[in-house]
Amino acid sequence: MPDKRTVLVTGFGPFGDHKINASWEAVKELTSLGIQPDINLVVEEIPVEYQTVTEIVPALWQCHQPVLMVHVGVSGIATELTLEQQAHNGTYDKPDVRFMIPRNMCCKEDGPHHIESRIKMSYICHNINISECPVKSVVSHNPGRYLCDFIYYTSLYHIHDKPNQGSAAFIHVPPLGRPYTANQLAQGLKLAIINMLQQSEGNDNIPECNSWQSIASS
Repeated sequence: MPDKRTVLVTGFGPFGDHKINASWEAVKELTSLGIQPDINLVVEEIPVEYQTVTEIVPALWQCHQPVLMVHVGVSGIATELTLEQQAHNGTYDKPDVRFMIPRNMCCKEDGPHHIESRIKMSYICHNINISECPVKSVVSHNPGRYLCDFIYYTSLYHIHDKPNQGSAAFIHVPPLGRPYTANQLAQGLKLAIINMLQQSEGNDNIPECNSWQSIASS
């Protein structure tokens, strides 16, 4: 049998008011659900630290060589799964849990202002919302200017102009109980990932969807 493809999913550790980070709780639940039989699911908890993200994300790409890396973070204003289409190269002026900010308040000094994911998030959003999944989703083009945006840009930069090195995505989840449980969020993550894999496998017949709602996250 061929080797299983690897999907790597990260969640963040505690920060600020999020003593229990919904992103990591949902990712842990995802390990119980699995993705599909031919997928090797790897999960990683990431501290809310710029320097750690800078070091560990490229190492994860190198070590596991995933076909898809999905970063998950919590947003205090989200009420649904929020599928982020792009990430930005600054301005990161909010201190992390170690009271540090990146040099020159950017992610990569030689990087473009923003990078978009190869994945069409409108398609993923549409398929989630027409399914029987207990969560709903929206699309966003603004992941904020904190570790969520920073980790997303780090991944997108790593595979930028390297079409054979996999795809990257970022999903914001709401805090637990507002309104979903960790298990419900994990079900949403699973469905999103399955659709992302189908898209990244070269399906050129992906319809454009104009019915999704675009919001800004912080």
